[in-house]
Amino acid sequence: MATITTEEVKHVAALARLEFNEEDIQQFAHQLARIIDYIGKLNELDTADVPPTSHVLPIRNIVKADAAKPTNRRDDFLEGAPSAQEGYFEVPKVIE
Repeated sequence: MATITTEEVKHVAALARLEFNEEDIQQFAHQLARIIDYIGKLNELDTADVPPTSHVLPIRNIVKADAAKPTNRRDDFLEGAPSAQEGYFEVPKVIE
């Protein structure tokens, strides 16, 4: 089993600006040692035939084809306006 000292736990806690009592520090030292042991077991696996990946699922970009479409013309919008003047919507004056 890997050994993590209480001094190492205190150092990491200080870097993270965390404060723990001695009981918690002992518990974290034990838990971190178990985590490091597990990582050691993972390093024993043969991964020679496993391709490197950045994500466990295949990621692909799904986009629609880019096609030019006719745009709406200003006149089409102004047809529904109650009042238009010189190609713009005419609205009541709000500033004196």
